[in-house]
Amino acid sequence: MLNTLIVGASGYTGAELAVYLQRHPHIHLSGLMVSAQSSDAGKCFSELHPQYKRILELPLQPLTDISEATKSVDVVFLATDHAVSHDIAPIFLDAGCIVFDLSGAYRVQNTQFYKKYYGFEHKNAGWLQKAVYGLAEWQAEKIKQAQLIAVPGCYPTVSQLSLKPLLEQDLLDVEHWPVINAVSGVSGSGRKASITNSFCEISLQPYGMFNHRHQPEIATHLGTEVIFTPHLGNFARGILATITCKLKPGVTEEQIRSAYQQAYHDKPLVRLYSKGVPSLKAVVGSPFCDIGFAIQGQHLIIVGAEDNLLKGAAAQAVQCMNIRFGYDETQALM
Repeated sequence: MLNTLIVGASGYTGAELAVYLQRHPHIHLSGLMVSAQSSDAGKCFSELHPQYKRILELPLQPLTDISEATKSVDVVFLATDHAVSHDIAPIFLDAGCIVFDLSGAYRVQNTQFYKKYYGFEHKNAGWLQKAVYGLAEWQAEKIKQAQLIAVPGCYPTVSQLSLKPLLEQDLLDVEHWPVINAVSGVSGSGRKASITNSFCEISLQPYGMFNHRHQPEIATHLGTEVIFTPHLGNFARGILATITCKLKPGVTEEQIRSAYQQAYHDKPLVRLYSKGVPSLKAVVGSPFCDIGFAIQGQHLIIVGAEDNLLKGAAAQAVQCMNIRFGYDETQALM
């Protein structure tokens, strides 16, 4: 059994992680932790998330002494702000823990990226270079050897899973940048109350146009530029990404279908559509990423859908853990 700790367990992603790990046969959930300043410190997990009464009744402990928290812990999940992960991940790593970081603090191996897009100076360049990007379907061999796994963002996950098979097969005309229009539910903004994520205030609107921090994450790991426009929708959870691309001359529908089949025929958490395209209803509450497409001449539209809190966060983190320790990839997720 792996003694496992979640830091940031009071948030939406932390809660999903806790429930997955609680039912995992190889995991002992040894602690749920929150910031020492959190108003949730000392509360019972099920007090915040009453749907889990009698399922998970652990207390939310304040993280006051990180060195103490590292003792007798094998695995740590950081569902924390990027600045917090940046600071505390090395402490757990130096203590020998395997760390799964769900923030953006270790996703891109370029310190200048953090100054420009996250507004802080990255001071842990050594660990940044050692971090493995946890896009589970594409990084399994590296994940198996890693001590620090940087779990991708929710938008980057659905975008990359949708585009990567076609780029790997050199089917896209990348002189015409793929255009990603993606809509996320309000839970993507986190649990902390704000007028900008108040359900009654949200309509449907784009944000972060040309400057959202997920754009360079997507472009870096795809190896090609993209235009990425996120939108906030007035629904609770899920992401629907509609991606417009131009194909190279002569590329056929069968080649596209074959590229997806080759990439994902043995990947249990990606579902391909032979007809039609996915919807949010198909994925909310599930650990899957669903992908479908339509083609007309050289024009291709891909539609990808996922639950932003699950395949876009908690489920992929647990999937990476399963890969890292040699468990069945879908253990506790299905």
